[in-house]
Amino acid sequence: MSAVKKLRACEQNDIGLTDWDRFVTESPAPDWMKAIRLRGREAYQACGLPTAAMERFKYTDIAAALKNVNLKFDSADVVPVGCTEYLTPIMAAADKFPAWAKAMAESTPAGMAQYGDMNLWHAVNAYLRDGLVLDVPSNTRGKDALDITIHGHDGAYFVPRTFLNIGEGAEFVILEHHVGEGMYWNNRVTQIHVGKGARLRHYRIQDNSREAVYTQNTHVTVDRDGTYEAFVLTMGASLSRNQIHVDLQGENAEVRLAGVNLLSGTQHADTTITIEHQAPHCRSNQTYKTILADKAHGVFQGKVHVHRPAQKTDGYQLSNALLLSPQAVMDTKPELEIYADDVKCSHGATTGQLDTAPLFYLRTRGLSEAQAKFLLMQAYLGPALDEIRDDRVRDEITAMATKWLEQQS
Repeated sequence: MSAVKKLRACEQNDIGLTDWDRFVTESPAPDWMKAIRLRGREAYQACGLPTAAMERFKYTDIAAALKNVNLKFDSADVVPVGCTEYLTPIMAAADKFPAWAKAMAESTPAGMAQYGDMNLWHAVNAYLRDGLVLDVPSNTRGKDALDITIHGHDGAYFVPRTFLNIGEGAEFVILEHHVGEGMYWNNRVTQIHVGKGARLRHYRIQDNSREAVYTQNTHVTVDRDGTYEAFVLTMGASLSRNQIHVDLQGENAEVRLAGVNLLSGTQHADTTITIEHQAPHCRSNQTYKTILADKAHGVFQGKVHVHRPAQKTDGYQLSNALLLSPQAVMDTKPELEIYADDVKCSHGATTGQLDTAPLFYLRTRGLSEAQAKFLLMQAYLGPALDEIRDDRVRDEITAMATKWLEQQS
């Protein structure tokens, strides 16, 4: 089958995307964006949707989730509020940031050379039109958070791109809400640069429709003394994949990634992370907690790659999964790839049920079984929720998690 026929078959049977030529005709774009679209289309023609034959997709079948659905490309419904003064629509970004636009047109997806499985990124590039560029000036501090809501609609395929640049010495907070109704596919790419001595706190609440498919590729580069902190609450979507690639490029850079996955029914959620320690004295921390009810399926794939120059690396990752049903499934694959000889790296992963001993103890103190289960699950999530440094965001996420726990108790 030719590459063009492969793409068309995939579009008709697996994705149902609108005709690409018509999209280009109806969506005029600057030259730099045209170059990205064309390269994305050609790359996607060559590979189609990711399959289980690809190592990092062995647990997550995107094609099956999109089979026999009828989706049409549509505009992204993106609503930013709060500190919006540094935002520029992506269509107008080249006029304001010409060097950036040139770099974007010439760049390749993060991890492409290493893994060769960035098909979803190519699918975003092929239909690039909607999105935002955030450029926070150096030494900006004390500003309100930027809240972005991405709303999905039944029958839609949309690909909002987000580019974030946090200037040297700046501090900024971003909160994303992902919501919607019906069956849709929200396929996103987010590219982030954290400048020297800067700090970005980045929070996502993934509460998409239970019929939707949500795929997110996030690529982060962190300069010397910079810090990237991220937290994801996953409660929505029929199938979701949160893929994060972080390059710690400068000495003493730090990344802290945490998340809580609360899944029931037949939901499937995949967290796939690669941390590239490229410079000395850098730190990385991954803390993820998953609770699975009914026939839900969770996936955690976390890799810490320590390059030879990255001496004095401190890398840590932990994935804990709690199964509330014998039909629930958790696949965990932690990895360490270390080429430096002076490092401190560790990983841990557990999967199990509620411990009967503390459950029995709480029952003997007068609590009902539901109350005892709730308290144990609440305590179980605590270490991940403690990673949220913003009080307002922590309160919102804790309230949502508490409501879910009450339904499962």
